[in-house]
Amino acid sequence: MKKFLYAMIEYVAKIHNYIMGLNDKYEYDFSDKQLHFLVIGAIGMLLIFIVYPLFKWLARTGHVMVIAWIYVFTVILVITFAIEIGQKVTNTGNMEFADIVFGVVGFFVMFFIFALVRSIYHGILSLIHHWNDR
Repeated sequence: MKKFLYAMIEYVAKIHNYIMGLNDKYEYDFSDKQLHFLVIGAIGMLLIFIVYPLFKWLARTGHVMVIAWIYVFTVILVITFAIEIGQKVTNTGNMEFADIVFGVVGFFVMFFIFALVRSIYHGILSLIHHWNDR
């Protein structure tokens, strides 16, 4: 996972250097803030065009729990990274990627237990409704 993360960082750095090269080559003279505004704004809109139809389809097909899981998973990632960055900035702990992994795995395990209990509950309800319809 660590290799994957470093590969992603390297890839993002290459894209950053490419965009900065275009900025210099064509003398647009965008500041770093203006480039962040344009690039992150464009990425956000691209994600909207992908995520909105996906979530609309999931909601229409009754998979609202999947939407909730994707949202919560995203928030958990942000929170765990923020906690680790906060520990580094405030010197209140060690900033470790393993802490992020363990936190996310904790969410996976607890969600799996929840999903198992929920499935059993809905299975029992289904049996009760089946027996009552007889």
